[in-house]
Amino acid sequence: MKSSWIVYARIVGTHLRSRRRQTILSALGVTLGIAFYVAMVSFMTGVNRFLEDIMLSATPHVRLYNDVVLDSVSIAERWFGRSATVLLHHPKAAQRSRAIRNAPEIIAALRRQQDVVGVSPRVTAQMYYTQGITEIPGTLVGVDLIEENKLFALSSKVTEGTLQAVLTTDDGIMIGGGLADKLNVRVGDRIPITLPSGVRRSMTIAAVMRFGIAQIDNAQAYTTLKTVQRLLGKDRRYITDIYIKLRDRNQAPQLAALFARLYDCTAEDWQTFNATILVSFTIRNILTYAVSISMLTVAGFGIYNILTMMILEKLKDIAILKAMGFSPGDIRAIVLGQSLAIGIAGGAVGMMLGFLMSLGISRVPFRNEFLPGMEYLPVDFSPIHYIVAITFALAAAAVAGIFPARRAARIDPVAILRG
Repeated sequence: MKSSWIVYARIVGTHLRSRRRQTILSALGVTLGIAFYVAMVSFMTGVNRFLEDIMLSATPHVRLYNDVVLDSVSIAERWFGRSATVLLHHPKAAQRSRAIRNAPEIIAALRRQQDVVGVSPRVTAQMYYTQGITEIPGTLVGVDLIEENKLFALSSKVTEGTLQAVLTTDDGIMIGGGLADKLNVRVGDRIPITLPSGVRRSMTIAAVMRFGIAQIDNAQAYTTLKTVQRLLGKDRRYITDIYIKLRDRNQAPQLAALFARLYDCTAEDWQTFNATILVSFTIRNILTYAVSISMLTVAGFGIYNILTMMILEKLKDIAILKAMGFSPGDIRAIVLGQSLAIGIAGGAVGMMLGFLMSLGISRVPFRNEFLPGMEYLPVDFSPIHYIVAITFALAAAAVAGIFPARRAARIDPVAILRG
């Protein structure tokens, strides 16, 4: 058996060398298809992962809060119980506290969960930034800055000042870069803020941050938890949001449903919150794979044409092989061997070329003041891309070689040798 495969290999090599130029062109088609596939999918995956990291840099895996609900409880139900038939027209939103009930106990329980990496309590307040006669609506977020930094790497988003300065400065805040540009303020400046309740306070800008997300950079400011609680006139138990980071973010939908039942509040997972963005990632991946598969299909037709022409030119050689005792299965194996040899050679060179192209893309500088953590174009060098690439190459070569192999196996040696 081993000697027969050696004979097959020698015959395959002889046939491929006899049409060297066509063989090289056919392998080149596979090479370019694989190279562009590897480069495209590595770059697009890197972009998607970078955008997902930006998205999750400000988004928890699970968020707990009290949502607005419709008040469907009527006076009739209170008097007659739920057995009464009550018709409601235009129900209004219920008066429900924004604070999470028993928040400190919930936070302590969550931190004991094995699936939870970290928990960050928040108090969010709507306000107006005042600059002269201009008022800009925004949000003041009170957080445990140390815990928030562990979960969301706030310090990496700071472009001016320091995170520590927010903790040590009296009434210190960290504002978004877009907001700082609008108000024309810098670190050390004081800015008046006004709450809807009428409370007015002058805050000191201790740091400027840029997340690369307009919703945050243009309207949001961070300060300590105690500062916002004091501005709202609330005690230390007043918490409006609980941000949760999980060990496995893919479990977020299941755990969000569990937390909602356990703690009687609204739980929102990151996949639901960013559903539109995730759909765009999926569409980009589909386009990348579609283009790459099209390129490999074209390369497969090139292999098919080369093998078909080779069979027509080598009819006498094939007839002689069959007259020497080679079976139709042997002939099929030889022709398929030629196709797979082209696929393997083209795929191997294509993967190396694709890696070099990906490496070149990853060295292209791409600095942006709105994305402080980005210096070069993002590229993902995952081994799975190369495994899929060589699988595609072999599959295209095998499919392209099936029909020529079957045609060669059906050749009648007597008819060919008689002419």
